[in-house]
Amino acid sequence: MPPKAKKIPHTMTLHGDTRVDDYYWLRDDFRTDPEVLAYLEQENQYGKQIMASQNRLRDTLLQEIIQRIPQRDASAPWEKNGYRYRHIYEAGGEYPVYQRQPVATNTPDAWQILLDGNQRAAGSEFWDMGGMSISTDNRIMAVAEDYLSRRQYSLRLQNLETGNWYPETLNNVSSSFVWANDGATLYYIRKHPQTLLPYQVWRHQVGHPADHDVLIYEEQDERYYVSLSKTTSRKYVMVYLSSTTASEILLLDADDPDARLVNFLPRSKDHEYSVDHYQYWFYIRSNRDGKNFALYRSRVMEPAAWKAIVAHRPDVMLESFTLFSRWLVLEERQQGLTQLRLINRQTHEESRIAFDDPAYVTWVSTNPEPDTPWLRYGYSSMTVADTLYALNMDTGERVVLKQQDVPGYRPGDYRSERLWVTAADGAQIPVSLVYHREHFRKGANPLLVYGYGAYGSSIDADFSTSRLSLLDRGFVVAIAHIRGGGELGQQWYEDGKLDHKMNTFTDYIQVCESLLAQGYGAAEYLYGMGGSAGGLLMGAVVNMRPDLFRGIVAQVPFVDVLTTMLDESIPLTTGEYEEWGDPNEARWYQYMKQYSPYDNVTAREYPHLLVTTGLHDSQVQYWEPAKWVAKLRDTRLGDNLLLLCTDMDTGHGGKSGRFKSWEGVALEYTFLVALTQGTLPGHED
Repeated sequence: MPPKAKKIPHTMTLHGDTRVDDYYWLRDDFRTDPEVLAYLEQENQYGKQIMASQNRLRDTLLQEIIQRIPQRDASAPWEKNGYRYRHIYEAGGEYPVYQRQPVATNTPDAWQILLDGNQRAAGSEFWDMGGMSISTDNRIMAVAEDYLSRRQYSLRLQNLETGNWYPETLNNVSSSFVWANDGATLYYIRKHPQTLLPYQVWRHQVGHPADHDVLIYEEQDERYYVSLSKTTSRKYVMVYLSSTTASEILLLDADDPDARLVNFLPRSKDHEYSVDHYQYWFYIRSNRDGKNFALYRSRVMEPAAWKAIVAHRPDVMLESFTLFSRWLVLEERQQGLTQLRLINRQTHEESRIAFDDPAYVTWVSTNPEPDTPWLRYGYSSMTVADTLYALNMDTGERVVLKQQDVPGYRPGDYRSERLWVTAADGAQIPVSLVYHREHFRKGANPLLVYGYGAYGSSIDADFSTSRLSLLDRGFVVAIAHIRGGGELGQQWYEDGKLDHKMNTFTDYIQVCESLLAQGYGAAEYLYGMGGSAGGLLMGAVVNMRPDLFRGIVAQVPFVDVLTTMLDESIPLTTGEYEEWGDPNEARWYQYMKQYSPYDNVTAREYPHLLVTTGLHDSQVQYWEPAKWVAKLRDTRLGDNLLLLCTDMDTGHGGKSGRFKSWEGVALEYTFLVALTQGTLPGHED
C-alpha cells in the first residue's frame, strides 16, 4: 500500500477566501525534521517497490543512454588572452578536467590542468562548478563550487604559478563574478541568506580575508536580480540589475580597483536593455521603441544620443548580439526559429547562415577575442547532433570544429517535422516533433508531448541522445511551443503570463488534441512531460483534462502557486510577481487560484503520475510536489499509479556527473515505456 500522509489542518484566509492545507506540515526549511524525512523515504520505498519489476528495463535504458556518451571526449579548444582552453573527459570520469596551454604552444602533452572536477567532487554526492575565471594577468583562477545543489556557491582562488590555494573562501555567492584589470581585484555577488536572491556586489582583494571585502552595491527591490559581466572592450565591469520587465546597468571602470559605480541608464517601467562596449562605442539592445528590441549605438550614455543601427521589427525578435572588430553578429528569432545575421561594420553588407532542417536551433558560441574574422557558432536539430562550426566572415570559409559523437546513431533513420496548431482564439502554435521512420504508424504510436511556456524562455528543437531510446521504441516526441515562452517574440510571452496564463494550458491541450487528430499518436497512449514551470503546466492540464492522458511526468513541479507566492521568505517569490501576479492583490489571488494545481485537486480519476523532486531544491521547494502527491492520494478516484520520487542528495537539476545525471531520465523513460507495454504492477495488459 502507498504511504498515507497524516492530516494537520492549516487554515489560511485572505480576500475573504479560506483555504485549508492539510499537508502544510510537510514544509521543513531546514530539511531535518525526522517525520518529514521519514515520509519522503516511505514514498521513495513505495516507488522502488512499484518499479522493481522494471529494473531490467531501467538498467537497459540507462546503459543505452550511457553507451551513446564517448568514454573519452574533449571540447574544441578556444583562445583568450594568450592562452588556449579546453575541457576533457577521461574514461569513466563523471566530471570534466579543465586545461589550458599558451597559444604559442600546440603539443598534446603541453596542457596544464587547471581543475580536475573528479578530484574536487571526490566523496561528495553532488558537485557543480558554477563558474571559472582567470585573472587578466593569467596568474590566478577563481572557481565557484556547489556541493549541496542549492546554487549557493563557495568561491575559491588558486595561484596558477605555484599551484597553491589562497586561504580565503567567499561563501554563499552566486556563480557570477568578474576580475578587474589589475589581476588582484575580484567583483562577486552574495546571495540573501534566506531568499537566496543575488543582491549584493562585493569587491575582494586576493589574499585578504573575506571580512575585509568592500560592499559596492546592494539591491533593495526584491524583484531585481543582480549579475556581473565585462564588456568586449574589457574597459568596464557591468552590474546588471534585472526584473521580469525592466533592467538597469551600472558600470565600474575595470582599470581602477577603487572604481565607483556609474549608472548607465536608470531603470524605468517596462524598459529592458543590455549594453556592450567596444572600440569606444556603447552598443545598446533596448525595447524602448518596440517589444522585440532594437540595437543602438552611442559614444555617450545619454539616451538622446542613441542611434538605431538595427531597427525594431514586429515579426523578428532580436535576442542578442556579438561584436567583432569588423563584424556585428545578431542572434534573431523569426517564426519560432533562431537565425544568425552577419553585418559587415564597414560596408554594411549583410548575410545569413542558412539551415535546412524544419526545426532546429543555432547559437553564437564562445568568441572571447573580437579581433578575428572567425565566428564560432553551434547548430542542432532533432535529427542532427550538436555541431560546432567556425566561419570566416571575410571569406565565407566554414569548418566543423566538433560534432557530438553518438556511437551507433544514423540520422537517416529519423524524421523531424514542424507543424502549426490553431488555438481556440486563432493563435498559431508552433510544434516540433521527431520519430523513427520505420516505427511510425499513423494513429498507433505512443506520443510524448513536452511543454514549458513561461518566463519568455524558448524550448528549442535540439538534439537529444537520450530521446533516441524512446524513438527506437516507437514513440513520437513533440515539443509544444506554447504561449508564455519566447518562441514567437515578446508578445508570445506576454500572451501567456499574468492574467493571460490560462493560454499556456489551453494551448498545450489544443496541441495534444490536434496531434492525435492528425495521427501522430494513439489516443490511449498520450503522455505529457514538463519540469519546474513546465511542472505547473502538467499539474494544471491534469486538473483540466485528466481524461486526455495515459501518463504524466511532472519534474520538480511548481504546483502550490498561491501559498508559495504569498510567502516572501521563500526563494524566488517576490521576483516572480511580474510573471504570475501578486496574490496579495485580490484580482491576482482569484486568477491564480483558477489554475493552481494544488488548490484544484478534486475527486476524479487522474492519469498515471510520476512526480520528481530534490530535497535541496532552491527553485521549487520539495514540499510543493510532496504536498501535491499527498493530497492527490487522499482525494483522487481510481487506482492509477501515483509515484513521488525525492532525490535526498540533490536539488532542482537532479544528480551531477555526466553518467549519474541520466539516472533520473532512465527512471522517467522506464515509467513511460512500461505504461505503454502494460507491465507495471496492477496495470498489466
